[in-house]
Amino acid sequence: MVRILYIGVLKNDISPARELTVEKDLSSFSRFTRDSYGEFMTMFSKTVSERTRPGSRQDIEEKDYTFHCFARSEGVAGIIISSHDYPALVAHQLLSKILDEFLSKHPRTSFSSPSAGIGGTGALAFPELKEYLAKYQDPSQADSIMKVQRELDETKIVLHKTIESVLERGEKIDNLVQKSSDLSGQSRMFYKQAQKQNSCCVVM
Repeated sequence: MVRILYIGVLKNDISPARELTVEKDLSSFSRFTRDSYGEFMTMFSKTVSERTRPGSRQDIEEKDYTFHCFARSEGVAGIIISSHDYPALVAHQLLSKILDEFLSKHPRTSFSSPSAGIGGTGALAFPELKEYLAKYQDPSQADSIMKVQRELDETKIVLHKTIESVLERGEKIDNLVQKSSDLSGQSRMFYKQAQKQNSCCVVM
């Protein structure tokens, strides 16, 4: 089923990157695993946004999901996590729209502090994100965006097959899971159990 699970705007000119505003739709996961999936989405979104150069776009496929990322020169990146069958062009057009609107509402000075965002001084208000998450579950809603932003047809989007291909040489997902402050002990245990059972979820 075509769907968007996560839309976020992250401050990616610091390490670790910080979520400035986020909306998630975790309704497709059991209520026992939703928190863990949400934490993994946060961790991987930070990782992908940190490793996307300003002015570039990339898609990373991981299990049944695709991470669409667009990094702007203002020190922010937009991330959409979707099912594989969600059209990449639509996702990137939506990211352009979201980042344009976000930056017009929140200039760089509003998030220049390293503590700005979720986990710091608080998320920056951007209620439009919730509307976009609901509206663009159906990619055909993007027709108006497609008319306005045809230049994306010419934009090169780098496609990676896994999260590991984005990681730096010698870096492993297992190491990220251990080092991440975004994951609770329960999520780490969930990850280890999934690894042991060779389940569908190294998360995503």
